[in-house]
Amino acid sequence: MDIRGRNKVTPEFNMSSMTDIVFLLLIFFMIASTLVTTNAIDILLPKASGKTENKRSVAVSITKNLNYYIDQKLVGSSVLENELLKILSSDDKPTIVLRAERTVPVENVVKVMDIANRNKIKVILAVKPN
Repeated sequence: MDIRGRNKVTPEFNMSSMTDIVFLLLIFFMIASTLVTTNAIDILLPKASGKTENKRSVAVSITKNLNYYIDQKLVGSSVLENELLKILSSDDKPTIVLRAERTVPVENVVKVMDIANRNKIKVILAVKPN
């Protein structure tokens, strides 16, 4: 009397479903990463080589119409220093990223750099990579 079952379980593992899942996740993250937008005003930056890295900073943007922005908030040029000091008062190493459009006169860029120099704030000049 043969009592063995007719359905045998094979000890092989099929990886095709696992690779399908991995490729779907890869495609999802590639599409999702292109949809991420930066939190900054859209301006044309001057080109330069080099790279800067910073953990926490405040972006100061100057548009071609000479409007000053602190992290997308429009600020008048007369209250720029007070607003920067208010925002950076809690940081132990205050840093600003200066994003000036390439048609902005140098005097306006130097004005922001002077404010940072007087208050011992580190300035990083943002440029467009080559």
